[in-house]
Amino acid sequence: PVITGETMGSMVSAIEYIKPFILGLEIEDFDSILNNIHTHILKNSTAKSALEIALYDLKAKTAKQPLYKMLGGTQTTFKTDITISMGEIEKMISDSLDAVNLGYDTLKIKIGDNPKKDVERIIAIHDALDNNITLRLDANQGWTAQESVTLLHALEKRDIIAEFIEQPVAADDVEGLRYIKERVQTPLLADESIFSVRDAKKLLEIQAIDYVNIKLAKTAGITQALQLADLSAQFDVKCMIGCMLEGPISVAAGVHVASAKSDIITMLDLDAVSLLASHPVETSIIFNESEIRLSEDVGLGVSFSRAVHNVD
Repeated sequence: PVITGETMGSMVSAIEYIKPFILGLEIEDFDSILNNIHTHILKNSTAKSALEIALYDLKAKTAKQPLYKMLGGTQTTFKTDITISMGEIEKMISDSLDAVNLGYDTLKIKIGDNPKKDVERIIAIHDALDNNITLRLDANQGWTAQESVTLLHALEKRDIIAEFIEQPVAADDVEGLRYIKERVQTPLLADESIFSVRDAKKLLEIQAIDYVNIKLAKTAGITQALQLADLSAQFDVKCMIGCMLEGPISVAAGVHVASAKSDIITMLDLDAVSLLASHPVETSIIFNESEIRLSEDVGLGVSFSRAVHNVD
């Protein structure tokens, strides 16, 4: 709700509203179906993403291809980071060490509730880990532009330069992003500031960011995610593909997109499946902690378990 403005109930309602405009159409009318998904109701990006993912899955199955191949991809093996939740320093250090023991070599550290404590957290985690562990920082809009520069300078003076700092300022603070980028060494990645190609173009044209974070729940599905990667390529800017706390279906779709645009999408933040205690999905895709491997099954390579089919 705090990112896209949606709830479970609103997503179900949006899908039910769109259904009459797409039921009965043939998959060969792919573009018409896409148009109907996106033109009959505004916003509702996660609900539209669910419909798009199902549509692309069906199209790939009709073509008897894995989705990534239908989209022109070839890469099948990927590595994701894992998120270290914000909390007390000792707990964050413990969680970081546990993640490394599970095979993760890239950690995304959640910060943003207290600037002074954030620096202490990052330094402590950095000092507790081997130098071959990559840190990504996500302040979740928690800092001002001036705080961001001060805090990043404090880290950089200690030779702590993260792979990126993600969305340090409010989503609508475009000038704040540019202010930061012009003053720090740490690369800047935009997340909540970018829901659409138009959002990204605005930031890229003024050179306000270094990287773009693509999430299917923000882009309303696969179509605009691919367009966003293509736009970033025009500006010679690399992308990360990320996710909310999502299940294997939408995460799988993100991996297929990463394969299709592997020259531009060079970073993955698709750890959601590893964070779930259970889920009702069977998949031929391997989700093994940091390792993700696509299969040769047609479509997404996922299906609901028999138990779900038996629910009335």
